[in-house]
Amino acid sequence: MQAKREYVYQALTDAEVLKRCIPGCEKLEQTGENTFATTLKAGVGAIKGVFNGNVKLEDMQQPSHYRIVVDGKGQPGFVKGAGDFDLEEQDGATLIKFVGDVQVGGTLANVGQRMIQGAAKMMATQFFTSLEAEAQATEKEEPPPKHGFFRTALRWLSGILRRVFKKN
Repeated sequence: MQAKREYVYQALTDAEVLKRCIPGCEKLEQTGENTFATTLKAGVGAIKGVFNGNVKLEDMQQPSHYRIVVDGKGQPGFVKGAGDFDLEEQDGATLIKFVGDVQVGGTLANVGQRMIQGAAKMMATQFFTSLEAEAQATEKEEPPPKHGFFRTALRWLSGILRRVFKKN
């Protein structure tokens, strides 16, 4: 990620930034210290719905690590998961290592693991692309960037092209 680690960590722990970056997030409100209530529109294939749930940030070690724990329920089923974010500074940029586990149930679980993995990968790409734009804007003291499917796709594509031409 082309932003300094402290700005990336700041973005990863800011509710307003997360709300803008998480695809389908309609609400992310703080309910306590490092805990949030959330509403998210999401789906896999033809199964779509609104999920209401909770998010908790744990084991916070600024600016290098934290753990996120999520749970949500909605008409299409439930989602429970946890993930660890580790951030490493590399030449003025930030390498994010993310390891997570998610469990799904209900109708949502019936669509198949491949479809769920594909949707999760697409959402993660959108999230990290938007997060990079947010961290860069904070670092440059600019207003928050606009997000949306096409803007995020263009940022993702330009990032790939930048890395390809940088190597050559």
